[in-house]
Amino acid sequence: MAFNFGAPSGTSSTAAATAAPAGGFGGFGTTSTTAGSAFSFSAPTNTGTTGLFGGTQNKGFGFGTGFGTTTGTSTGLGTGLGTGLGFGGFNTQQQQQQTTLGGLFSQPTQVPTQSNQLINTASALSAPTLLGDERDAILAKWNQLQAFWGTGKGYFNNNIPPVEFTQENPFCRFKAVGYSCMPSNKDEDGLVVLVFNKKETEIRSQQQQLVESLHKVLGGNQTLTVNVEGTKTLPDDQTEVVIYVVERSPNGTSRRVPATTLYAHFEQANIKTQLQQLGVTLSMTRTELSPAQIKQLLQNPPAGVDPIIWEQAKVDNPDSEKLIPVPMVGFKELLRRLKVQDQMTKQHQTRLDIISEDISELQKNQTTSVAKIAQYKRKLMDLSHRTLQVLIKQEIQRKSGYAIQADEEQLRVQLDTIQGELNAPTQFKGRLNELMSQIRMQNHFGAVRSEERYYIDADLLREIKQHLKQQQEGLSHLISIIKDDLEDIKLVEHGLNEPIHIRGGVFS
Repeated sequence: MAFNFGAPSGTSSTAAATAAPAGGFGGFGTTSTTAGSAFSFSAPTNTGTTGLFGGTQNKGFGFGTGFGTTTGTSTGLGTGLGTGLGFGGFNTQQQQQQTTLGGLFSQPTQVPTQSNQLINTASALSAPTLLGDERDAILAKWNQLQAFWGTGKGYFNNNIPPVEFTQENPFCRFKAVGYSCMPSNKDEDGLVVLVFNKKETEIRSQQQQLVESLHKVLGGNQTLTVNVEGTKTLPDDQTEVVIYVVERSPNGTSRRVPATTLYAHFEQANIKTQLQQLGVTLSMTRTELSPAQIKQLLQNPPAGVDPIIWEQAKVDNPDSEKLIPVPMVGFKELLRRLKVQDQMTKQHQTRLDIISEDISELQKNQTTSVAKIAQYKRKLMDLSHRTLQVLIKQEIQRKSGYAIQADEEQLRVQLDTIQGELNAPTQFKGRLNELMSQIRMQNHFGAVRSEERYYIDADLLREIKQHLKQQQEGLSHLISIIKDDLEDIKLVEHGLNEPIHIRGGVFS
């Protein structure tokens, strides 16, 4: 968003007063203001949208791992939950619960305080009166630079505390909008996400101890069973564990505890302390958003995000049914999403490697199966021929000594007739000979055409001839050298043999 002192888009930042969430996009308010002064720092008008993103439970506007929800009433687990469900463990009375997404909307704001903050911000950015000379203009530019960066303090008056610049202020330039998948699980599925500050290997090796510890956190009720839905590696050596709790009734039926009820129990102060001792840094429900919640989220831009950019992000959404725009404020959030994306890429690559290995194994099995099928076919054919031979011999032995019967004589006549037709020159034998001649001619023409299909370029043929000529000359020279060497060897042998004959004559 551009820093414009004329008529900027008026979305006031109220998220500075809200604590940043652990692992999510918390701290984005929904209060919008309209331009009222020359610097667009008028008192905000509260939109009155409360109930989608609560500011009290800042538990994960983290679409990468799930949506956090808080409940309006604290409902415990175990024997202290009442007997309204008939299961002896959880209260089944319908309660008005407020689903939140980590403090994005419905942040409590105080209009006078916010008005003073806007006035102070305007003074720090445009007309500071700290020094009373031309250095105030330099200080104003420095404050503007800090506002663009989203960090630092803007001093503007000796009697008023400085303005704290955060990345949620509307002038921060390091903002973007990305997209995250929306969960599709129902509240009845009871899925709750627990983020542990441990590695996945450690969690998997101690999964049984973890289940027992969570069961103790739930009060050790024998009617409750903790189940692990799945685990996933997160950046910074963290692990996401998805759990659900099954409650059994005395009559043998069972059901899953709703996610909001289980999450409300985990958010109790004493239970939260026990979870922190187990290494849990964040808990949230994994439930889908209602159409009303999605509509409210899309209609109200987060704090510090230009409404025009937010509208454009909604238009550019590649899949509005499954994806939802989320703000990315600052390099820290960008780095977090980059780490999550890199982690997911590694998981996808690992899965692809596993699939590739499975495909290779299946291909080997298929090749082996095809070879075995061909072998079995040959064996079947061989056995069929042997069986036929046995049947023929058996039939000959059975018919031995009997006269030829009428049906056999008729069959012999038919066979002789067929044999005669096949051997007739003008019948099938002649036609077969003609077909064989045509096939031979086609094969001959095909061979001629295939030979004529290939040719060698004249330059290449000349080079080949030159190369063969050089090879021939080299061979001729080598042959002449060998002949000369053979003649020299003969002379040496002749010289060696001559003295021996002379000595033989002398001694004789």
